[in-house]
Amino acid sequence: MKKSLIALAFGTLGLGIAEFVMMGILPYVADDLGIGIVTAGHLISAYALGVCVGAPMLILARKYPLKKILLVLVTIIMVGNLCAASAPNYWVLLLSRFVSGLPHGAYFGVGSIVADKLADKGHGSQAVSIMVAGMTVANLFGVPLGTSLASALSWRLTFLLVGCWGVIILYYIWRWVPQVESLPDTGLKGQFRFLRSPAPWLLIGATMLGNGGIFSWYSYINPLLVNVSGFPAHSITFLMVLAGFGMVVGNLASGRLSDRFQPGRVAATVQGIVCLLLLLTFFLSPVPWLSVLLMCLCTTGLFALSSPQQILLIRYSKGGEMLGAASVQVAFNLGNALGAYLGGLPLDAGLDYRYTALVGAPLALAGFLLLRLFHRRYETPRLPGA
Repeated sequence: MKKSLIALAFGTLGLGIAEFVMMGILPYVADDLGIGIVTAGHLISAYALGVCVGAPMLILARKYPLKKILLVLVTIIMVGNLCAASAPNYWVLLLSRFVSGLPHGAYFGVGSIVADKLADKGHGSQAVSIMVAGMTVANLFGVPLGTSLASALSWRLTFLLVGCWGVIILYYIWRWVPQVESLPDTGLKGQFRFLRSPAPWLLIGATMLGNGGIFSWYSYINPLLVNVSGFPAHSITFLMVLAGFGMVVGNLASGRLSDRFQPGRVAATVQGIVCLLLLLTFFLSPVPWLSVLLMCLCTTGLFALSSPQQILLIRYSKGGEMLGAASVQVAFNLGNALGAYLGGLPLDAGLDYRYTALVGAPLALAGFLLLRLFHRRYETPRLPGA
């Protein structure tokens, strides 16, 4: 494994903790700042908004070397999280979360391009999966660690941890990532030219809807496991580690499969399986061991989609590769927000937590249909005259 890819994975590890840990430490932040849970929930939305705003801003940096862009993005990660750790009130913390989200999509976009360029021939998807692996390790170890720090000491230490980790990211990217040639400058209009093709829109739509389907259910996984599957509350941390393990396996496996087979076919197959898993979750989640098994399989599918979608958008965004690669994270975060909202509708209507999976199934089906259409249109060889 190339050290340069490990350095890139260090960055996604920090971003993964910063993005996902807020769900676990939300009650501690709310209590400390004297705000309600709903108000504290806006801190999650502020990060997602930062992701959506920061990714398109990459076009302003299109003329700079890719390694330099990465170093600047890591610096913003450090500043945002250190400001969050020292925020004196809710409004400063809200702004800090927005700033922390700005480099998220941009880092994934630039990092994916660098990983693809550094990969051995025919192993681009695997290289991208190694970079994305940091995000899965964050869910496996980093998020439980951050939640434990918030519970035992202070939520501020969690953000301090990410800020200090940024120093390590900065050093190893500077030390291990070689200079990579800049992308050809196609001009401001040229950065958006790839959007004239249906291919990137199919991928962006599939990412948003597919992830929305999963997050309709996953946003409420804690109460589902406790209230429907019957697990005690103190076991949730361990169960989340199992979910994180599924993410690690899914990400690394799909990277290898996407290099061996067509990434669109791999993504479509995984998305179709996820749709079936969500339907099974609706019917079988009252059975504890089946509920955990289905959870692990769904989180495996969640990150099994990341590498093929990331590499496909790079390949189908010629002239605007940075914007195309970053758009995956924008679609991912929009899907998170959409899924969390739609998953909450049956709960507001008084139905139990199983219905969050039922809401997610048609969204996952829509993602599957878009990926299937992409595969048939762009990856399936056509016979002469067809």
